[in-house]
Amino acid sequence: MAIEVRVLRKWVATLVLGVWPVSLAWTAAAATLPAPTPDAQAQARVIVTWRADAPLARAHPLRSGASSEEVRRTHQSRADRLAARSGVALQAGRVVAQRAHVLTASGLSSEALARRLAADPDVEEVVVDRRRRALWVPNDPLFLTGQGTRGPEAGQWHLRAPTDTLRSAANVQTAWDRTTGSAEVVVAVLDTGVWSSHEDLRGQLVSGYDFITRSEYANDGDGRDADPEDPGDWVTSQENAAGTFKDCGVSGSSWHGTRVASIVGAAANNGLGMAGVAPGARVMAVRVLGKCGGFDSDIAAGMRWAAGVELPGYPAPARPARVINLSLGGDGSCSGSAYPRAIEEVTAKGAVVVVAAGNSAGRAPGAPANCPGVVSVGGLRHAGTKVGFSDLGPELSIAAPAGNCVNITAGSACLYPIQTAGNSGSRGPEAGGSRYSDSYAYSVGTSFAAPIVSGVAALMLSVRPQMTPAQVKALLQSTARPFPTSGADNGPDDSTPVQACRAPDGTDQLQCYCTTALCGAGMVDASAAVAAAAATPVARIQVSTTTPTASSPVQLTADASSAPSGRTLSSYAWELVDGGGIVNGFSTATNATTTSLLPSAAGTFTVRLTVTDSLGAQATTQLSVSVVAAAVVTPPTPTPPPTPAPEPSSGSGGGALSGLWLCGLALAAWALRPRRARTAHARSRGPSAH
Repeated sequence: MAIEVRVLRKWVATLVLGVWPVSLAWTAAAATLPAPTPDAQAQARVIVTWRADAPLARAHPLRSGASSEEVRRTHQSRADRLAARSGVALQAGRVVAQRAHVLTASGLSSEALARRLAADPDVEEVVVDRRRRALWVPNDPLFLTGQGTRGPEAGQWHLRAPTDTLRSAANVQTAWDRTTGSAEVVVAVLDTGVWSSHEDLRGQLVSGYDFITRSEYANDGDGRDADPEDPGDWVTSQENAAGTFKDCGVSGSSWHGTRVASIVGAAANNGLGMAGVAPGARVMAVRVLGKCGGFDSDIAAGMRWAAGVELPGYPAPARPARVINLSLGGDGSCSGSAYPRAIEEVTAKGAVVVVAAGNSAGRAPGAPANCPGVVSVGGLRHAGTKVGFSDLGPELSIAAPAGNCVNITAGSACLYPIQTAGNSGSRGPEAGGSRYSDSYAYSVGTSFAAPIVSGVAALMLSVRPQMTPAQVKALLQSTARPFPTSGADNGPDDSTPVQACRAPDGTDQLQCYCTTALCGAGMVDASAAVAAAAATPVARIQVSTTTPTASSPVQLTADASSAPSGRTLSSYAWELVDGGGIVNGFSTATNATTTSLLPSAAGTFTVRLTVTDSLGAQATTQLSVSVVAAAVVTPPTPTPPPTPAPEPSSGSGGGALSGLWLCGLALAAWALRPRRARTAHARSRGPSAH
């Protein structure tokens, strides 16, 4: 056990997030806040989300289908307006979402800037753009640079059926009897990029994207582009001593994204190397981490793009991802970060977000592992206990093998690492440098537990693509095997009994017996999860009404629900879970594929649907529906009726006077004039022509 802690101790010291400072203009509304202490060296960096109805956004609208350069100019125009009313020079950064992008400036901290910008009436939300690191294990005494040639003796133990020794094995091999994955299911690996020339990844990848904004971090000579290849993320001793990469830690290239991608989808049955958990699925490389990690803005943008959420200035992926793997993270709360919105949007698109818990030796998980709506994965030893480096807490959803070495003697082989694929280059990739980890150049960490779960999710979606992210998570948890409560030890040099895990308290907590309160629902079981996905009906609710509006019927349908192959759905049960004070009940029979509700006002109500198939298997889902207020219709101002024309004095009928009658009246009046007047008039006309 001690070796496992030493393996990660140095990495743990570098897990604490660096913050790339940013500064924006003071807004008029923020002018009453205390002025921050000027710092000429500070570089602030935040993510600003504009209000949908912000005057500043309306004054500088973003054209649909705009190019990335048009998007940049529009955002800079908005930044310039803020600068004009504050006197602070601002620089617009890359897009993060439809209404969000990065803003940078100099002279104050990111936190100070975020506090001040939050008061601006045009700003809906502002969060610090923090830097995240890959959750991996850097150099230690047992880690040798380059490709090892021996072992591991246990091979890919984590994919086999569990035994008395390999208690945490994920039972993937048994799941392969049902499916090895569908090429229609894409798993996005948001990481350092992928070396696509690896012999076990050729043909396994779909088109991805590089979302690293700054070229010095990207290490490939440019910023965001359509090339997610990993050029290497090494840091030299000179770089570590001063400048942009100061204190990032000296290391060779990790090939972290390639390692993670290989766990998910390395080719199987090809006579080469290793097998991925879902070799029939496809992997999408989305590059968000470079030298010294990556920023939340790039990660959040990459998440949205991978799932097919519209991202201004960027082409949509040909095949959006159904699973997003985040083997990355850092300290801090999810609240106030860029992740809640991104997670909400990508899950609404149908993507399951799987996140590694972190490797800070039993502390509480940081963001994004502690965010609601994700599948947060803790790490297990082969014996089923929490491995010493893994974090834990009530935020965890499930646990999976993360690798452990057992041996504590220097130079000893690591007995139970996780098999991964990489490159032999210590800086840039070496041509023909396909390599695999082994007992000496080994891979351990929650970074490698998460892609095991991502691969299992891909297998589940391969047999039931209709499942929602919530349903995938629920089946992963309901089919998990219980954690062991006995049988583990701390090795020959430590007779201390293994204790039950305790809640994180800010101190190290090494190997311990997991509980469902701290390590998730149990140990992932791929075979059980895939079988349940194939045998369980899927319940889905869709809102047929385009815009649910108060005082108008809202139509709901279960048409997207489905039964397993060879069965049919026999019944539908609708239930009003929470009327929200605006709905009292249903207006139609419940045993039907559609139902209707009549909300009385704006608000939110929640309904539940339970479907039963022809063999009696059931599935349940629920949906919250937002209702908008009915539009207030202002009645038109009545037009006064036209003033009637005076009636003729003769009283012969109503209506307007005819033109003929008026002409006759004029002639009669002329004829009755005095004779003198008529003669004068005749004389004035002169002789008539004949």
